[in-house]
Amino acid sequence: MTGLFVAGTDTGVGKTFVASAVCRALRERGALVAGLKPFETGCDPVARDAAALERAAQSGLPIDLRCPFRFRLPLAPAAAAEREGRRTGGSVARAATLVRRIGEAMPVVVESAGGIQVPLEPRRTNLDLAAELGLPVLLVGRNSLGTINHTVLTLDALERRGLRLWAVVLSAARRSDPSGEDNARWIAAARRGRRPRIVVLPRSTRAEASRRLGRELALDRLVG
Repeated sequence: MTGLFVAGTDTGVGKTFVASAVCRALRERGALVAGLKPFETGCDPVARDAAALERAAQSGLPIDLRCPFRFRLPLAPAAAAEREGRRTGGSVARAATLVRRIGEAMPVVVESAGGIQVPLEPRRTNLDLAAELGLPVLLVGRNSLGTINHTVLTLDALERRGLRLWAVVLSAARRSDPSGEDNARWIAAARRGRRPRIVVLPRSTRAEASRRLGRELALDRLVG
């Protein structure tokens, strides 16, 4: 199976924007691609992130394959399921099975629901889903104050699980933040001998982001 697992250091850091740009970049390279968000909350009633991924990927797959576990409340998936009286036991395994099935036919770009330690079911998290899939991880963080800590802790968690890192993308903050000039350098320094590839993504249109990420993330390597 070919593709990327797009994880976040937190919620609202630009995962969907980055994942959609990656889908578009792969499609523009001639690949059939599926943009998947197995778990999405805040679907009242539309799964907006999954819809954005599909607009970029244009896979034609039905929503129940692209986003099988949808919840109305804007909470962590396990918490939303509990509040809504729904069971999630085994959901990670079922989501992984669906992703692998789709991945037999085309590259997949799989977006996590929130940060890497967000619970998807009572005892399993986004980190467990990433481990089950075994895809390289594209980590997205916000290029603002606090991202050094969040990013380094997340990279440590990925490393402990033996997951391969593709790159880190620091997305533009919503407002001017002086830390944005230095965050990438300090994240790299904190990793010492294990310095990741870091792409700083400025404010840009979807088309601009697609071109930039396609080039800087070496996405040609995902196109067979």
